[in-house]
Amino acid sequence: MYGSHLSIAGGLNNALDEAARLKLETVQVFTRNQQQWQAKELEPQAIAAFRRQAASLHFKDMVAHDSYLINLASGDESLRQKSIASFSQELWRCSQLGIKYLVTHGGSHGGDGEEVGLARIADSLNKVIAQAPPDVVLCLETTAGQGASLGWRFEHWAQVIKAVGHAASIGICLDTCHVLAAGYDITTRRGTEAMLGEFDRHIGLERLRVFHLNDSRRELGSRVDRHTHIGHGYVGLDAFAVIVRDGRFKSTPKILETPKGVAPDGQTWDAINLRVLKTLERGKRPALVALPEDTKVAKVAIKEKAPLRGRKKSARNDKKVTVKA
Repeated sequence: MYGSHLSIAGGLNNALDEAARLKLETVQVFTRNQQQWQAKELEPQAIAAFRRQAASLHFKDMVAHDSYLINLASGDESLRQKSIASFSQELWRCSQLGIKYLVTHGGSHGGDGEEVGLARIADSLNKVIAQAPPDVVLCLETTAGQGASLGWRFEHWAQVIKAVGHAASIGICLDTCHVLAAGYDITTRRGTEAMLGEFDRHIGLERLRVFHLNDSRRELGSRVDRHTHIGHGYVGLDAFAVIVRDGRFKSTPKILETPKGVAPDGQTWDAINLRVLKTLERGKRPALVALPEDTKVAKVAIKEKAPLRGRKKSARNDKKVTVKA
């Protein structure tokens, strides 16, 4: 099931119009301006129109992404409470629109240490879930591990899930760019299969509810989040081939968050990336459209790094690492 994160500028239905043009099977949207705390309530006419069009497209497993302002791990209690309220509101907006999954990055511990930050996220989620609609699954996204952000190790979300009283309503969104940047070596088929095996051991594949399929402009273990087009970055094609050909994920939303725009040949990059994924799904090697010179990934040699076997105990976990399963 393929989708893309599409713009709601001018109205929520504009994202569905573009999804229809691209012949997608699902879509990811922001349900509001993600740069602002305040959001106008959804009007009944807008809700009805969105639901009607989604039904006409047979979209059942739609995805939303929460505001980047939200930080459920914040040590600033006023900010954390504001984040809890905003995230709760976003869950209810998803319910109104018939959107099944809401993805969140979780947050940053701000230098207070991973254990403290993870405990805050679990406490925040317990408060959120207590008043959440029953028809929306909140999905914790795997992160690249920039700065003090949490969720770059599978153990992070496993620990949070264990601490949440209503964990059945929690899923995971796995971002391919992020896991590579975090140190999971998915540059080969074997490495990708090993990463999925490690995910299953720590969290369980039944919780893997959404994929973000993005290549990476930065190398393995960089801890930097920079997306690029499928096959044009450090992830390469093998990881995507493993995921899209795995029957266990046939009905799992696979969302493109690659850069928008038009390629030199006049096609939209969403259409091109979608074609690459579908070619891989058929077991074939796709021909890649050349990138403009100013957007090419300048790959550098990567020094051999020691494998990471456990989570670091330091307060700030921003040292670059490579994880080999």
